[in-house]
Amino acid sequence: MFRRCICLSALCALVGSGAFAQTAEEIIRRSEDLIKGKTCKGTFVMTVVTPSYTRAMEMDSWWVGNEKALILIRSPKKEAGNKTLKIGNELWSYLKNTEMTIKLPPSMMLQSWNGSDFTNDDLVRESNLAKDYAQRIVAEETFADQRCWVIELLPQPNAPVVWGKIIYRVRKSDMLPASQEYFDERGTLMRSMVYSEYRIMGGRKLPAKWVMINRAREGHQTAFEIKKIQFDISISDKVFSYRELEKRE
Repeated sequence: MFRRCICLSALCALVGSGAFAQTAEEIIRRSEDLIKGKTCKGTFVMTVVTPSYTRAMEMDSWWVGNEKALILIRSPKKEAGNKTLKIGNELWSYLKNTEMTIKLPPSMMLQSWNGSDFTNDDLVRESNLAKDYAQRIVAEETFADQRCWVIELLPQPNAPVVWGKIIYRVRKSDMLPASQEYFDERGTLMRSMVYSEYRIMGGRKLPAKWVMINRAREGHQTAFEIKKIQFDISISDKVFSYRELEKRE
């Protein structure tokens, strides 16, 4: 009995000391898995806001993890039928009006994706957080009324990344992302992603609204609002083919 009490006390001490705590990489991986699943298919509206105009686009998307994606614009009529195909670190764009497919070269990775505050590089690089960045928990704090882990991501030596630092907040209550902040190599905050409107969609809880705020251009931001989504469904590899990319809708 005495030995059992000693073992129990030791176990409690280990838990209390954080010996079994999750690592920063595990927390981020779990957070990403919760909002993306192994596969997903969804419809969302992207709204680009600037001081001079507001523009909304409705899109359908198909994803396999972070490795494959096809995004099809449904409206407005001017852009309807345009598509983006992602396979690994490569990106192609199909323009319906000209029936032209373009493979985006490295020089275009930092250009705006469809006029938004997201770049082409965002689509390509999102699968490489664990490989390209060293991750560590630096604090716990309250963000939007939720206790969060604050995780710092710093580039690995020679990693092909554009950010000098990323601060990633994950809610402790449900492991969902709360925000991300992107800093340049000089430590200047360039943009912030804020997640909100958490609710059950596609059988799981997730943030239904994602807003990217451009800190370098006042009054510029882009919001994604999920309208419907399905997770862990069967998606044929043919969806992510050049034939599908160039198929007229």
